Amino acid sequence: MDINITFLIISAIGFLILCYSAIISAKENEPKAAKQFFLASFILPLPFLIFTFLEFSYKYETGIAILSILVISIILFIIPLGRNRKYRQTLPVKRIDERDTMFSRNELEPGTERFNDYYKKNPDKKAIDDNWRKRPGLTGRNATQYHPFQFASADASFDTIKALRNEVGGKVADIKVEAGAEEISTYIKKWTTKLGAVDCGITELQNYHIYSEGGRAERYGKKFTKKHKYAIAFTVEMDREMLATAPAGPVVMESGQQYMEAGKIAIQVAMFIRKLGYDAQAHIDGNYEVVCPLVARDAGLGEIGRMGLLMTPRLGPRVRIAVVTTNIPLEINKPLHDYSIIDFCIKCKKCADVCPSKAISFDNMKDVDGIKRWQINQEACFTLWCTLGTDCGRCVSVCPFSHPDNLLHNMVRAGIKNSSLFRSVALKLDDAIYDRKPIAAKVPEWMNVEWKELE
Repeated sequence: MDINITFLIISAIGFLILCYSAIISAKENEPKAAKQFFLASFILPLPFLIFTFLEFSYKYETGIAILSILVISIILFIIPLGRNRKYRQTLPVKRIDERDTMFSRNELEPGTERFNDYYKKNPDKKAIDDNWRKRPGLTGRNATQYHPFQFASADASFDTIKALRNEVGGKVADIKVEAGAEEISTYIKKWTTKLGAVDCGITELQNYHIYSEGGRAERYGKKFTKKHKYAIAFTVEMDREMLATAPAGPVVMESGQQYMEAGKIAIQVAMFIRKLGYDAQAHIDGNYEVVCPLVARDAGLGEIGRMGLLMTPRLGPRVRIAVVTTNIPLEINKPLHDYSIIDFCIKCKKCADVCPSKAISFDNMKDVDGIKRWQINQEACFTLWCTLGTDCGRCVSVCPFSHPDNLLHNMVRAGIKNSSLFRSVALKLDDAIYDRKPIAAKVPEWMNVEWKELE
């Protein structure tokens, strides 16, 4: 074994890996990370390079000792420590009433029968809700992040979604087409991906997936029952460049856009199933009868993380979800039961650190209504939204799992899944490279259109 050649190869490999990381970071518009990787590409391989050209007594033995330490360190990081820990999400024992969600409470109009009835039954929420009602509101004209072009773009997406709500259900074809559950499930998954979904999973619909009562528009107070056997959940990606500006206007633009994209796919899939002779209903923004994150979790698309959102293995919380419920025979997926994601959220707490409203808990999971989970303060979160005029998005933008889906970050994700030790080190490095509380990115130049309001 030629110790000099070995150390020369190690220094070259280290240099190339770090240079690649610098190039990827530059392409991701992460100048600090790019600079650090670039400097590291010269500094970290340097000791190995110097060792190659130095001559001293016991050089071979010293080299073997250094290589042994290096190999042992690598082995420690790739040993599956904690990977096989048994973990199961506890299942809800009660159903969620949609009327208690902030979006439903936001639709209550003072002086109406619904308004008076709700706060008669929930007097503890009245003062809290009066506080955010005094503020400009989501995409409100006097909000702190107000920009007429950006907010009008977001409203255009949300209004388009409203126009699609009448298409979530429809007539079922008279002729029923039979197909194997495995074949039709594969077809739907491949097709949703072609339509723009990142991932797709199927689960058996459970009672706890379904809201107990509707809370929005004409569905207010309507009792929901289980009418389908299966639920198809899929995710669409939210653009990282837009989210990096959080909590500025591009965030709510991207939210509206991806809710719309997810809704379009759900409506297409539901129509497709009905044309095969089976009942199906799309569940899209503002017209959900199911709790999408719970359905998606049980369909094997991720776990519910500290911020109360679905944490997907490839994109973390940087997704939007839609669901189709149906009676067509399908093959279900198993939940991930992935402890590595939960352990990551236990250790990380970055979303809680950066949350402007302090709505995300630093504590471990607690028993909430019979479920062991994290509980965000939805009132504090929504009050901030009503001040900003956007849906903030800081928690999603800084999550280490939200990094782009590429070789560099996927290697880190693989390590995170594999080892508890790797998770701890990866989090420290993420803070060092990208900052614990990163500064929001600038709004893309093309969005900064000068404007003035005319009387």
